[in-house]
Amino acid sequence: MLRAQIYITLKRTVADPQGLTIKHALESLGYKDLTDVRMGKLVILKLNFKDKKRAPRQIDQMCKELLVNPIIEDYHFKISEE
Repeated sequence: MLRAQIYITLKRTVADPQGLTIKHALESLGYKDLTDVRMGKLVILKLNFKDKKRAPRQIDQMCKELLVNPIIEDYHFKISEE
């Protein structure tokens, strides 16, 4: 069994109002050394692939077809054995 962790974030050129809100809230709690906060998503998939070489291609295809909006989001993923 394989486990894929897909990290999805807004592209650097896209404004992140949620990240900005979190930054302001943290600063109001006394964390003044922040320069930027970006919010993202984590998607965890458990895969039952016999061919481990097939996994990166399949995950990449899933991201492109459904999980990620390529216009405003970037992604990367890690695959590990479970």
